[in-house]
Amino acid sequence: MANYYTPFSLRISEELLAKIKVIAVRNKRSANKEMEYALEQYVKAFEARHEEIMIDGDDLS
Repeated sequence: MANYYTPFSLRISEELLAKIKVIAVRNKRSANKEMEYALEQYVKAFEARHEEIMIDGDDLS
């Protein structure tokens, strides 16, 4: 995985963001890093149920 992080806007409710911020503080992370961690766990769980997702750089949009 590259060290460059692609900027990405995410629209979520104020309530969900507030809850994520509480979780982030408890885990000593920023809200951004908490969401990144949650998404990584989601992908890992998906791949465990299905198969590893192979990424071809030319197919990314």
